[in-house]
Amino acid sequence: MQKLNFSILLPFLTLLVFGLVMVFSASVFVEESLGRTPDPFAYGYKHLIFILIGCGAMLISFFIDSNFYKTYDWLILTFSIFLLAIIFIPGIGHEVNGARRWIDLTYIKVQPSELIKFSLIIYISAYSLRRKHELSSVIGFLRPMLVLFLIASLIMAQPDLGTTLILCLLAVIILFFAGISIGQFFILVITIFCLGTMAIFFAPWRLARLTSFIDPFEQFLDSGWQLANALIGSGRGEIFGIGLGASIQKNLYLPEPHTDFIFSIIVEELGMLGGLGLIAIFTMLVLSILKESNKCFSLGKTFQGLICYGIAILISIQSMFNIGVNIGLLPTKGLTLPFISYGGASLITFMTMIGVTLRISFENNTKI
Repeated sequence: MQKLNFSILLPFLTLLVFGLVMVFSASVFVEESLGRTPDPFAYGYKHLIFILIGCGAMLISFFIDSNFYKTYDWLILTFSIFLLAIIFIPGIGHEVNGARRWIDLTYIKVQPSELIKFSLIIYISAYSLRRKHELSSVIGFLRPMLVLFLIASLIMAQPDLGTTLILCLLAVIILFFAGISIGQFFILVITIFCLGTMAIFFAPWRLARLTSFIDPFEQFLDSGWQLANALIGSGRGEIFGIGLGASIQKNLYLPEPHTDFIFSIIVEELGMLGGLGLIAIFTMLVLSILKESNKCFSLGKTFQGLICYGIAILISIQSMFNIGVNIGLLPTKGLTLPFISYGGASLITFMTMIGVTLRISFENNTKI
């Protein structure tokens, strides 16, 4: 037990339990509105099942030697890309609201774009170690970029701009930390910015989201509906909140109150203090993983250090994107809040990554 990293485990468990409570609270009217079951807590029970599956995945990843990922990084990445590709095969891919992002397995729907996040961290980390002295060269720099371009193309075809931006930022930050030049870094940033801008301005619905983000209440009954109701919910919470379970916005005013906009429900029910407390726990978790990353580098375990660094960056970026959308700092995107939002693929993937960080920490503290 003393070899388990409780500075990672405790904030993670806190987020997990808190997320379960908030999914139970935020989803009570969603299932009822769909008319599928009279049980208002159906989504909460499903989320609990996802947590139990995630615990199994986390346990398995804890017992796998971290060097396994370095050996089979290409196989893991190839499998993830394969899952992204078969989404577009009729009868396999499942479409919701015009987006084809899920593989329909009858009893469960798998979202490969969640798995690809972890796969990309593994690949970039392993590549950066193997090709450390080639990263500053054109060929060494272009290889991971071609892989990233393929992944981004498949995800944009779903379409999913939010996840694409997350993956691009993740890859750029890991590569920069691994040793690409300042010039290469700025080329990547400018390229991502230009492509992102084109993706927004050439898609009417994305442009509508951007314009409504500037003043959501001006288009309250149209494209500004989600953000406006999220802001109303956050505003109603004030400092201390109106009480757990007492949210009005989750009563079908705010779309997806248990997934993309759960943070708004948290602030409405628990107030600004509840929201800041949640951010503080995320900060503790990320800093603990970064601390373990630094320990890996000091022990000469570059690959493991980059894995921990990538996981910490992913949790940070996705959390900031989700919270930024909820409080009106960023345009609306369909991104979950790690460990908190309802969603099996996202939750299980992030729990698996925590299992990997705990394994790496265990290896650092154990003489093998």
